[in-house]
Amino acid sequence: MGTMCGVALVLPGIARGADYYTLVVVGASGDHSYAETYDGWRQKLVEALRLQEGFQEDHLIVLSETPGPGVGRASEKGVTQAIEKLRVRMTSDSVVMVVLLGHGTFDGIDAKFNLVGPDLEAARWDGLLGTLPGRSVVVNTTAASAPFIQRLARPGRVVITATESTVQRYDTVFPEFFVNGLVDPVADTDKSGRVSVWEAFEFASREVRRWYQQEGRLATERAILDDTGDGIGREAGRNGDDGAIAASLYVGAGVVKSESSDLSLVPLLSKRDELQRSVSDLKSQKATMDAEVYAEELEGLLVELARLSRQIREVLHATS
Repeated sequence: MGTMCGVALVLPGIARGADYYTLVVVGASGDHSYAETYDGWRQKLVEALRLQEGFQEDHLIVLSETPGPGVGRASEKGVTQAIEKLRVRMTSDSVVMVVLLGHGTFDGIDAKFNLVGPDLEAARWDGLLGTLPGRSVVVNTTAASAPFIQRLARPGRVVITATESTVQRYDTVFPEFFVNGLVDPVADTDKSGRVSVWEAFEFASREVRRWYQQEGRLATERAILDDTGDGIGREAGRNGDDGAIAASLYVGAGVVKSESSDLSLVPLLSKRDELQRSVSDLKSQKATMDAEVYAEELEGLLVELARLSRQIREVLHATS
């Protein structure tokens, strides 16, 4: 089983005209130097999204401490209004990525993301995102963000936090490298021309480790990702079931078109989507299943998924 679990992480990222949305929320800075840093990350992220093929302005919503042209206020009201706009626009085939840049807190009970005015706790974010059709990807880049993994975990939802523990409460460098991964060709490990959610996570995690090593400092942050819905997650480079869904979703704001016009891909892509949903559903039932039955069923799905992945690559190679 150890070797098969990695198969799902290298699936080609192929979308068929899927709608991708991004909501960027830059929270309360509390300090001028933080405001400059956060604003720099926001601008770089937005620029990266706008340079992507298929970008559409109405697929991007930006909220900040200081509103301006095309930028709303990062307040409780601003967030709820943004979610409502997305709810109306999205369909069951849509994907939205929510990126939280700023400060986070944890008081021993609730984890919150700091906004202008009242903050929103993790449970409230879960409720708001639960109203959206399609898939959601939440990237909380703040300190003390770890509780978001457990609170927001749902089958089919991808949750990324910059920290794995509530004791990791220092400023994070993860957001800088996550944003860098959207413009650095090195992040596109499968050379598909687009960066998947998993690739961005993996790139940022690797660069964070390298940064702490170069600085000669003890790492005070470890990013984790959950997309099985079990609320546990895993670190990049470690074994685990998480990652299959994240590897099949892109970072973007617009319509992601198919990489090939070959009609023979259509049934293969549909089957791949069906298998990925089956894997996600099975993983969400792991806690209630016999271990041997679970392992056998998962291996069967992953073997079929690997075989299908090879067929898709062969078609793409033949038409390239």
